[in-house]
Amino acid sequence: MTAVVRATAADAAVTEAVVAAAFAGYVPRIGRPPAPMTADYPALIAAGHVWLGADPDPVGVLVLVPMPDHLLLDTVAVHPAAQGRGVGAALLRFAEERARALGLPEIRLYTNAAMHENLAYYPRRGYRETRRATEAGFHRVYYTKEL
Repeated sequence: MTAVVRATAADAAVTEAVVAAAFAGYVPRIGRPPAPMTADYPALIAAGHVWLGADPDPVGVLVLVPMPDHLLLDTVAVHPAAQGRGVGAALLRFAEERARALGLPEIRLYTNAAMHENLAYYPRRGYRETRRATEAGFHRVYYTKEL
C-alpha cells in the first residue's frame, strides 16, 4: 500500500531523483527534458505543493497546486522500478481526496502529446481531454476530471 505524505526540504534530492527516473525515457521522444525534470522542487516543496508516494521508500511524486476553481495536478511521477504496483493510481486517488478536502470541484492536468501512455492512462481514470496547445515549446494535452 502506498502512503502519501507531504514532502519536506530534506526530500528535495529524492524528489528530483524520482522525477528524473520517471521522465528520462521521454527525453528522446520530446527532444529535451520534459518540464517536470526542470522544475524547482525545493521551491515547490517550500510552498507545500509536493507530496511523496512511499512504498515504503519514496517511489512517487505528486505536485498539487490549489487554484481558485480547481486543483492543478502539475506533476505525477512514479519511479520505473515501482511502476505497475498501483503507485500512480494511489497518487491520483490522493489528488482527488485533496481536491475534495479543499472544496475544489475538479482536477486539471496536462501531459505531453508524445507521452502516449498518458493519453490512454488518464481517460481510463475518468479524465476527459479538454484541449491541445503548444506552450513553452511543448505540445500539451489538457485534461479535467470533475469530482
